[in-house]
Amino acid sequence: MPRIERSATVSWEGNVARGEGLITGETGAFAELPFSLPTRLGAVAGKTSPEELLAAAHGGCLSMSLAGELTSAGTPPERLEVNVKIVMDEVPGKGHLVVASEADVVARVPGIDADRFDAVVAAADAGCSFSALIRASASVTVRARLEAT
Repeated sequence: MPRIERSATVSWEGNVARGEGLITGETGAFAELPFSLPTRLGAVAGKTSPEELLAAAHGGCLSMSLAGELTSAGTPPERLEVNVKIVMDEVPGKGHLVVASEADVVARVPGIDADRFDAVVAAADAGCSFSALIRASASVTVRARLEAT
């Protein structure tokens, strides 16, 4: 795989407690996604957060990795549904940190048994660069189940 570089621009106005920011992706796929501390910590009020964006990134990476592993195993998926929850918590002496990423996968994959599926899921998790990135400082849990085909 070639080297990949992507970027986003973040603007912020005001102090941390009452200020607001906007996140824009360089590709134009998303623009001016609003975020703020109050919506990061409490009610989302239609705004995003760095944690939500990390959850989306991890879910996207994991779903692509799993689709690739399943296809290589000769059992391409019909559908993958990946729901990722990022957990941020206070760590004594370190402040608030991302401490976990919890992924729940529901897959419709004709022709695969549960044992083979579990092995492919483990390989996909190991091959997902965001799983590796998060594991450097937090736990990653991937729960997966097959949906009847």
